[in-house]
Amino acid sequence: MIESLLENQVNFFKTQQTKNVKFRKQSLIRLKKQIIKFEDEICDALHQDFKKPKFESLATETQFVLSELQYVLNNLKIWSKPQRTSSNLVNFPSTSRIYSEPYGTVLIISPWNYPFLLSMSPLIGAIAAGNTAVVKPSELTPNTSKVVAKIIANAFPKEYVSTVEGGIAISQELLKQKWNYIFFTGSSRVGKIVYKNAAEHLTPVTLELSGKNPCIVDSTAKVKLAAKRIVWGKFLNAGQTCIATDYVLVHKKVKDEFVLALQKSILKAFGKDIENSKDYARIATSEHYQRLKKMLQDETILFGGVCNDADNFIGPTLIDSPSEDSKVMEGEIFGPILPIIPYETEEDIEKYISRYGKPLGLYVFSTNNKFQKKIITKYSFGGGVINDTVMQITNKSIPFGGVGNSGIGGYHGKHSFDLFSHKKSILKRGNWLDVPLRYPPYTIPINWVKKMKHLF
Repeated sequence: MIESLLENQVNFFKTQQTKNVKFRKQSLIRLKKQIIKFEDEICDALHQDFKKPKFESLATETQFVLSELQYVLNNLKIWSKPQRTSSNLVNFPSTSRIYSEPYGTVLIISPWNYPFLLSMSPLIGAIAAGNTAVVKPSELTPNTSKVVAKIIANAFPKEYVSTVEGGIAISQELLKQKWNYIFFTGSSRVGKIVYKNAAEHLTPVTLELSGKNPCIVDSTAKVKLAAKRIVWGKFLNAGQTCIATDYVLVHKKVKDEFVLALQKSILKAFGKDIENSKDYARIATSEHYQRLKKMLQDETILFGGVCNDADNFIGPTLIDSPSEDSKVMEGEIFGPILPIIPYETEEDIEKYISRYGKPLGLYVFSTNNKFQKKIITKYSFGGGVINDTVMQITNKSIPFGGVGNSGIGGYHGKHSFDLFSHKKSILKRGNWLDVPLRYPPYTIPINWVKKMKHLF
């Protein structure tokens, strides 16, 4: 089935229809109409899968996608035009242009934590650039997966864009095929498997992974505001966000004040009975829930720690100064558990950040411009925010992506269009002048050749 599906998409791409900008825009408009039509159903599916609050479903999934879709529609015609660039003297007379052409058949493998957003956002870029696409949504959020499949089936013929549902076996079968581009969002462990399979066919990839994202709160920070923003970004989607704060390094001078502010912000956001809050999601799978629950063992809990096995519920939890070899500090948490670690010097900060690979996000709360600049220039990470968290993902003008262990490639807005486009360079020579110096027999003195570098 997968082989025939891919073959049909290859044949459809050969018809050249997807290279027509009007065709692409019409396709995106159909997608937009289907998302609007099924928006309530999408929100219901997300709630069924892990009790995602409707506000979060709208803000971080459907409306986020619709905003990006409209942005692409507004700019696609301009982006698609060949870009004229300068030519060098050695090619005079000539013109140079860069053409954006689609790769061909694209495979998109999306995760369970933002199952609608992370299926649709890369798909928008793939379509905008003129590719065909197969979307493999996560089997761990089955209700959302079904809605994604329905929307795609209603918006596109399957030889153009289609959905393949299923578990690990289906993903393995998909990765055996020869694609022209693979876009994967998920863990670093699975990302390595995807990369290895792609290498068999020399297929280019985008890997949107994650990491142990640090957050630094120095002694000059606006503590109450910092706590409020960290609580929002950390416990959004019950902490199941790839760019959420993984641990906080807080200057020891303001640690007590900061912890108290965190506690107050949590209670203000979710109330005393957090388990019955309509604004707090659940852990998506029981396996993930059990992994997180084990992290709480033998730790000093400053706040929270409440778990309910029957509902995959883990409340917002603050942990005090975990040891470096504790489970919670081994790797990415990816849940509503936040270690609070005091520091005194910048060497203390470096000790922690350097222990892990390059993270997807880094956050620094400070009113000291010199300190801000030092942190963001010293450490390598995918992207970040000064005096807030998570919000870098909302700006369509900047690419979103990782580096090193946290991923390869960046997308959103025009960066999505560029990501799924091969940049084909064309030099067009004039015929009215042809300088004979480059042709053999070479009669020009060698010392003259050495002086010609300014022509290149």
